[in-house]
Amino acid sequence: MDAPRFVKRVLEFRCLADRCEDTCCVGLRVPVSEERLSRLREGVAGSPEAERVEELVLPNPEGPPAERAYLQMRSDGSCSFLDPDRLCSLHRRHGEKVLPDPCVTFPRIVWKWGERVEVAGSLACPEMARLLLLEEGAMEQVPGPVEQVPRLEAARPLPGEPAEAYVVHAELLRAAALRLLHRGEFPLASRLSFLGQLAFRVDSVFRSAAPFQGSAAEAGEVLHAILQPFDDPETLEAMHRDFSALAIPGGPCAGLLASMLKARRAVARGERFGPFVRGVLVSLWGSDEATEEPERAWREYAARWERVQAAHGARVEQYFLHHGVNQWLRAPFTEVPSLLVYVFRLVLRVAMLRLTLVGHPDVAALCAVEQGAAPQDAQAVLDRAAVECFYLVARHVEQAPDILTLVRQMAGEGGAETLGKTLVFSKFC
Repeated sequence: MDAPRFVKRVLEFRCLADRCEDTCCVGLRVPVSEERLSRLREGVAGSPEAERVEELVLPNPEGPPAERAYLQMRSDGSCSFLDPDRLCSLHRRHGEKVLPDPCVTFPRIVWKWGERVEVAGSLACPEMARLLLLEEGAMEQVPGPVEQVPRLEAARPLPGEPAEAYVVHAELLRAAALRLLHRGEFPLASRLSFLGQLAFRVDSVFRSAAPFQGSAAEAGEVLHAILQPFDDPETLEAMHRDFSALAIPGGPCAGLLASMLKARRAVARGERFGPFVRGVLVSLWGSDEATEEPERAWREYAARWERVQAAHGARVEQYFLHHGVNQWLRAPFTEVPSLLVYVFRLVLRVAMLRLTLVGHPDVAALCAVEQGAAPQDAQAVLDRAAVECFYLVARHVEQAPDILTLVRQMAGEGGAETLGKTLVFSKFC
């Protein structure tokens, strides 16, 4: 096996445990694999926890082996095995060996790219969000010791058919996407539009009604030919001008994003997400129902965003660059139907994060008093707001089954319609 490749700050991650502002299990669904369920039962046999395990680990016999059961959550969204000190009672009494794989790996995400293991981070953890968003160079990939890979045996293989062009050339495509994200001479909105157009062109060859049928080597040659213009500054400049000339109203996008936040607030558990959503909606709409005047909210969003950019452009650029890079490293694009659908989902995430960051009450207050605030104090306020936005959206919105279903419906099957939607939401960014 090749030496594992870690995202730099993930390698340095240390859980804050009871000092964390949140609890890692809140808002998440924890599956238990068939193998881990057996080990859990064996590990607690004869102890007071044995009966609780049978009561609180809910069987899912029809599910795949990796999801043969689930941990039951309390009404507040926390795990039933959490003790009064907000620590895992199973871990405290029986050690890591009895825990389900997600409990050991989170907030790290482990994939196998061929013979190499990669370890990235989930922004659904506030401490991981701080590590990955706030330090320049945090997303650099570095080699690390194999013994620091959590649950190496549980590393997931790259999704997709092994001989399929997208899997064979996954690193080539990912590298091209990361290069576009790093083209800092263009606004992030334009870079997202570049990704959409790149994905559209690649899919038109490999995901069309009559997909490319050549060998892996021939597919590589075709991919290189498609990717080449996206490394050409003049081509990108022309694409940027065309994209910038598009006039798309932002009100409908703002209204849709607000409706997604409200839908999640109605069902999401945990004490932090509901007040967070209310603060964002009241800040931009003047009401936590956000049912009227989406264009007014859009105008407030745009004006406030301009002030944030003027005062903290480089810092905000770092947040969103790191978020985009992290998405490509933590979630292989081969797990969705097409490259364009993957990009659409990324663009929608960025739009949601922009809305919540600009709508965060602390950012609103910062915009109102910016001229009187010391630069370091202002950045600290912005950093805290960003961490809260990114981790709460990652935890309660991005992976929620109802939101994923909605996003799949919105994205469609790819093609020109999906590209159009990608460009629309890119303009919001």
